[in-house]
Amino acid sequence: MRRCRTRNKIRSKEVNVKRERLTQIVLVIVGLLNLAQIYFLYMDLWHSSWLLERKSEVHPMFLSFFIPIGVFLLIAARRPSEHRSMIALAAWWHISHGAVMAIQTVEGWIHGVHRNFADVIAFLVIGLVLLALLPPKREVSAPGVA
Repeated sequence: MRRCRTRNKIRSKEVNVKRERLTQIVLVIVGLLNLAQIYFLYMDLWHSSWLLERKSEVHPMFLSFFIPIGVFLLIAARRPSEHRSMIALAAWWHISHGAVMAIQTVEGWIHGVHRNFADVIAFLVIGLVLLALLPPKREVSAPGVA
């Protein structure tokens, strides 16, 4: 019986290590994808395309939200269990962004503007993957209890 418990603990620890490593990999990939938006922000601002082509000041501001999320996801990748709230924030941010984009895409189709749903799906998948890999809550022990 004791050997079975020990084997289960070892197996559980292996699963946790693999899950944390997968979480770290996903956080780095998503962090870099978000951080890469700095290029598009730079191009918008440098060429004034937000003003001259899009006639909307929203695009650069929108892109600027990606950059800090990317930076903080890269920081969280070092020790995901210590940055649970940041990972949850990024997950829900991607999901809410995808939901808004879905509404905009449907409204566009209603008004004859055909948009692709690929970006909507990408944001929703990223958010759901981040939620699925969210580290478990740490158990808080009472003061003085080892």
